[in-house]
Amino acid sequence: MYKLLSHNDLDGVGCGIVAKLAFGDDVKVRYNSIGGLNREVEWFLDNEKDTFLFITDLSVSEENEKRLEAYYKNGGKLQFIDHHKTALSYNDYDWGHVVVEDEEGKLTSATSLLYEYLVKHNLLEPSDAVTEFVELVRQYDTWEWEKNENEKAQRLNALFFLVSIDEFEETMIKRLQSSEHFYFDEFEEKILDMEDDKIGRYIRRKRRELVQKKVGELYAGVVYAESYHSELGNQLGKENPHLDYIAILNIGGRRMGFRTIHDHIDVSEVAARFDGGGHAKAAGCSMNDTAFKLFVEETFHLDPLHEDSRRNRFNVKASSFGALYQTRSDDIFLIYPKDEDHWFIQKNEEKMEHTFSHFQNAEIFLKRNYQAWLARDEVFVKYLMNQVKERK
Repeated sequence: MYKLLSHNDLDGVGCGIVAKLAFGDDVKVRYNSIGGLNREVEWFLDNEKDTFLFITDLSVSEENEKRLEAYYKNGGKLQFIDHHKTALSYNDYDWGHVVVEDEEGKLTSATSLLYEYLVKHNLLEPSDAVTEFVELVRQYDTWEWEKNENEKAQRLNALFFLVSIDEFEETMIKRLQSSEHFYFDEFEEKILDMEDDKIGRYIRRKRRELVQKKVGELYAGVVYAESYHSELGNQLGKENPHLDYIAILNIGGRRMGFRTIHDHIDVSEVAARFDGGGHAKAAGCSMNDTAFKLFVEETFHLDPLHEDSRRNRFNVKASSFGALYQTRSDDIFLIYPKDEDHWFIQKNEEKMEHTFSHFQNAEIFLKRNYQAWLARDEVFVKYLMNQVKERK
């Protein structure tokens, strides 16, 4: 007999699916939250013996880590598989297998690592359909789907949240056993299209609630949301590239998620400050007292960021004529070039001392320090007309 203890997200459930494809009724699968795993491990160690235990996509407490090592040394069958860099210390154990990047430099997922393990040990016959499913899970969990513009991976995760875990698991197993390639059926495509519309409306509402906060040396965008954390964090990050990361607060769940679009930012390090963890681009933690003070108490009074004007024809970013910005305090800023490598900022018609090598650097400075936004065309035209009048 086999037992799999895994995470309750798409990657964790992906592990359960490939395990059931390999072992069928001979495996019992339990999906857990981060906090629930330790209770499952304790129960297993106290009550089950002749069972091969797999733990995937989650780490255990220090006490359970020691108990698992003792269990293994006493002849217990055990395999730990993970892909988070915070779990790399498990490679010190014979039963630990943690790989963040494969030999080709490709980021891994728990599902992809378990699939490779099962195939390598002749416990599962590979197929095109399963390989395609595993790759979709991997790309979504590592955020590669966005770089590769693989919307199918994003839609797989959306489907996962639209149905129960049991229904998702049963549907995927049947499909992967009977099909040559992975696909969504007609009904799934329709509900996924409806979900895309719903997500779009949700993001449009939440972008008007985003506030900015400097936490340590990094600039965070803070928003309250209980749904669509990945999609929301991704979109808000792209629309506000001056922010280092987006912090998404789920007050009801007392948890926080962190998302970034930047390669030089590792939000797993941010989450680690609050006893959390995750990946470089997506991480999370429980909302402890320190996190609550920084992200709730110290941001509650802040005004939301004003959106850049979206339909401009004349006042556009990186224009050789300059781009006009305004603030809630009625300050007017103009970002303009001397040449391609020298950009300046004029505040209320007075040149500031800073010089920037790119327009983007000037805009980041402006948005971080003044929370300015790109003004509408009519404001820009009025500004230019006033400049002409003053010069006559």
